[in-house]
Amino acid sequence: MKKTTNYAMVLGALLVTAIILVAADHIDAPGSMGTTADIADYFAFEPTTGSDNTTFIVDLQSDVLPDLAFGTFDEDVLTEINIDVDGDLVEDLVIQAIPRDGTMYFFGPVAPSQTGLSSSVFTDAPLGSVEISGSTAIVETTANNVKLFAGPRQDPFFFDFFQFNAVISPELDSAPGGFLPPDEATDTFDGANTLSIAIELPNSLLGAPTATNALGLNVYNTWVTTNRKQ
Repeated sequence: MKKTTNYAMVLGALLVTAIILVAADHIDAPGSMGTTADIADYFAFEPTTGSDNTTFIVDLQSDVLPDLAFGTFDEDVLTEINIDVDGDLVEDLVIQAIPRDGTMYFFGPVAPSQTGLSSSVFTDAPLGSVEISGSTAIVETTANNVKLFAGPRQDPFFFDFFQFNAVISPELDSAPGGFLPPDEATDTFDGANTLSIAIELPNSLLGAPTATNALGLNVYNTWVTTNRKQ
């Protein structure tokens, strides 16, 4: 498997240890913008203050509109969450998600056999699976307390797209006051959906981080790539 990285990417059916993949980043990567590998958002956080768990959420395909029904996860696209625990900004662990026949399969956390521009689907490190949701959310909790979800969710951001364009185009002189106050702005993409992949897992599965932030607190450095089969 091979991927080019842009930062912001049924065991029988997944015995594909030699497939080649190419990565994406939302809108910024010309080869993937607007495609099923397009990354919209990525979130990594404690579900509650002081929790011993970490939640990862990846949103794909931000232009999934209600009148187009729900989007579809692409079976040729592998989503990979990369986790650096020692502060060198090289992935020490990866968590992977890939769909097959209406189910999202998860693998990891596992140390990658190689870092950087190559990746493999680690079918020998299954984490769990969940049926891909439609209009009703389905959450699967595994025996080791990992929670899994995959399906449509409303785009989480408020964005007045037309006012934004007016502000960044001063030659039009159409927005002399800049951005509008909240009660006058319009959420242009209200009702638009993304396809979300969500994982909550105990930090014990990630190991203790040794990387520190500016406050001297131990942290995980994480990023996401999407990778298309070639």
